Amino acid sequence: MVLPAPTLDDRRFQELVDDAKRFVMRRCPEWTDHNVSDPGVTLIEAFAFMTEQLCYRLNRVPDRLYVKFLELLGLRMFPPTPAEVPVTFWLSTPARSPLVIRRGTTVSTTRTESEEAIVFSTAADLAVTPTSITAVRRVRQSGVGSENQTTAVEIGQEFEAFSDPPELGDTLLIGLLDPAPACAVRIDFDGAVSGVGVNPLHPPIVWEAWTGDGWAECELTTDETAGLNRPGRVVVHLPEGHEASVIDDQRAGWLRIKVVEPLPGQPSYSSTPVVRSLHAGTVGATARAVHGEIVEFEELGESEGVPGQRLSLAKAPVLAGVHSAVVEVSDDEGWQEWTAVDDFSASGADDRHFVIDWVSGEISFGPAIRLQDGSLRRCGAVPPQGARIRARSYYHGGGGRGNVARFAIDTLKASIPFVSGVTNLHPASGGVDGETLAEAKARGPIMLRTRSRAVTAEDYEAISREAAPEAARIHCVTAGEDDVPHGAVKVLVVPAAAQRSGELLFADLVPGPATLERIANRLDEVRLVGTRVLVEPPRYRGVTVVARLVARPRLDTEEVRARALEALHRYLNPLVGGPDGTGWPFGRRVTHGEVFATLQGVRGVDIVEDVRLFGANPVTGERGAETMLLPVGPGGLVFSYDHQVRVEESR
Repeated sequence: MVLPAPTLDDRRFQELVDDAKRFVMRRCPEWTDHNVSDPGVTLIEAFAFMTEQLCYRLNRVPDRLYVKFLELLGLRMFPPTPAEVPVTFWLSTPARSPLVIRRGTTVSTTRTESEEAIVFSTAADLAVTPTSITAVRRVRQSGVGSENQTTAVEIGQEFEAFSDPPELGDTLLIGLLDPAPACAVRIDFDGAVSGVGVNPLHPPIVWEAWTGDGWAECELTTDETAGLNRPGRVVVHLPEGHEASVIDDQRAGWLRIKVVEPLPGQPSYSSTPVVRSLHAGTVGATARAVHGEIVEFEELGESEGVPGQRLSLAKAPVLAGVHSAVVEVSDDEGWQEWTAVDDFSASGADDRHFVIDWVSGEISFGPAIRLQDGSLRRCGAVPPQGARIRARSYYHGGGGRGNVARFAIDTLKASIPFVSGVTNLHPASGGVDGETLAEAKARGPIMLRTRSRAVTAEDYEAISREAAPEAARIHCVTAGEDDVPHGAVKVLVVPAAAQRSGELLFADLVPGPATLERIANRLDEVRLVGTRVLVEPPRYRGVTVVARLVARPRLDTEEVRARALEALHRYLNPLVGGPDGTGWPFGRRVTHGEVFATLQGVRGVDIVEDVRLFGANPVTGERGAETMLLPVGPGGLVFSYDHQVRVEESR
C-alpha cells in the first residue's frame, strides 16, 4: 500500500534559475546580460542544478519519513464511497416482450459548460416484465371473503370499487398476469365520477403490492384519476420483492387499492368510485445505480512467478465493499478466481489470496518471509510464471459529488432498444470523498494508540469511521454530556446527503439501519467491558430565519433573494455549514449576529434591515418564539427550515 508523500520544496531547475536572476537584478543592476551564453548565467544554472539535487534529498525527510512510518504500521487511506440511487428507465411504449437492461449500464447527469457529467452505473441486471390484468376482486370490510369482478372488467360492465359509502379496510384487488418486481406499471382506469368528497391531491387510499412477506406500499409518480374520481392513468412502482400468490384459487401478481384513514383535516369518501374498465402495462423499471463506472476484463499482465508481485489497475480509486474487484489468474483449466483479503497474516502457501489498495488501485500477491532457520514461509499462493492475470470487473469513481438531487440523472450514455429516457425519483446519498493525506496523518496516532480498543471519544469516532466510511460525520458524546447515562457513550452518525444550493431534505439526514448496525457491531467488539454504546442520529434543531433586505441599485431582487436563501441554507447546514464550512459544529448555538453577518455578505445586498431568528420543528413544522440566541444542545445540529426572505428595491 502506497501513501502519497508530501514534497517539502517543490521548486525545480528553471524556477531556481529565475529566482537567482531576480536576485542578481536587485543586487547587481549593472549586470544586464542574462543570456544563456553569459558565463555568469552558466554558473547560476550549475548551482541551480546542484540545489535541485539537494531539494530532492530534502524531500525525503521529515514528513516523508512520518508517512512511511504510518505505512509500516498498516495505515490505509479511506477510499471514496460511492453514492447510490434508484434510477428508473422509461419505455417508449408498454412492454410486449421481456427486456433485460444489463448490469453496468451507464447513465449520467447533463453536462454543462462549467460541470462535467456525473456518471452512474447499474449494479445488477434489470428485468423488465410485460404484464396485463388477469383478475380483479373486491373485498368489503363488512362482507365475507372476496367478490370476483374479473368478468365485469372483461365485458366493460360497471361495478362499485368499494362499499357505498367506502369503509376503512375496503380493498380492490388487481391481479397481474405475472409478478413484475421493480417495474413501473401503468394502470389505465375508466370510471364514473362517483367517489366524491375527497381531496383529489390526498385521497384516502393507498396502493400496495404483495411481496411474500406481506403487503408493501407502492410509490406513485402519476395519478390522473384524483383518487379514482375520473378516468386517467396511474403509474405504480412495484417493489423488488413483488411475488405471485393465490387468492381464492386465483394465482396472480397481486396489487391492491385500500381505503385508509384520511389525513388530519382531510375529508373521506362520501360515495364509492365506480369502475368501468381497467388495463395494465409495464412502462418502466427501476434499478439501483452507483456513482462510478464498471471496468470489465482488464488485462493486468503476466506473472513473474515470484512472491510479492504487484500490479496496478488502469483506473483508480477502486470502490470497495459490495463493489469489490474480482481478479482472475489463468491456468490449464481456465480462469481461476482469487479472493481479496485485508492482509496476508492468515494466508497459507496454497491460499489464492490478494490484497488491493483501493486508493491507488495496486494489487499485491502473497509475500515470502525468511524465518530464523533460513527457510521461507509463503503467505499466500504465487501465480505460476507466465500465467495471465486480469481484473474481471471492478468499479472506480465515487465521492461526494455523486450526491445529486432528484431528477438530476436524465441522460443515457448508450442507446437501449425500447428505452426512451431515464430519471432518478429520489436523491442520491452515501457519497463521501476519499481521505486526504492530512486526515490520514491525523488518524495515524489515534490508530497507534487505540490498537482496536475504544477508550476515549476520539477512539470511538476513529473506529466508527473505519466501520462506516460512507458516513459524512461521526461524533461521540461521553457519559455526563447531554442525556448520556453513566457507563455509556453515544455515537452520533450523520449520513452524506444530496444538496441543491445548500438545501437538504430532512429525511436524508437519517442514517440507514445497515450503517447503524455495522457501527454498533464493530464498537461492541472494541468497547471496554461494562460500557454501553448507543449509535443513533443526532438531534436536529430546526432554525427559521425571517429577514428583510434591501438590494443594491439596478439589481434583480429575485436573484438577490435566491442568493440570500442559498447563503442561509449553506451556513445553517449540518454537512457544509458553520464558520469553517465543514459542517455545523456539534452543540454550537446559533446567534442573531452571525446570521446578520451572513446575510450582509451576500453579493448584491446593500442593507440588512431586519433579521429574526426562530426555532422550528423540522418534522411538524411548528415554529417557536423569536430569540436572539438559539441553543442546540450537546451533540445537536442545526437544520435550515423554511427561511423567509424579503428583498426590496433600493430607495
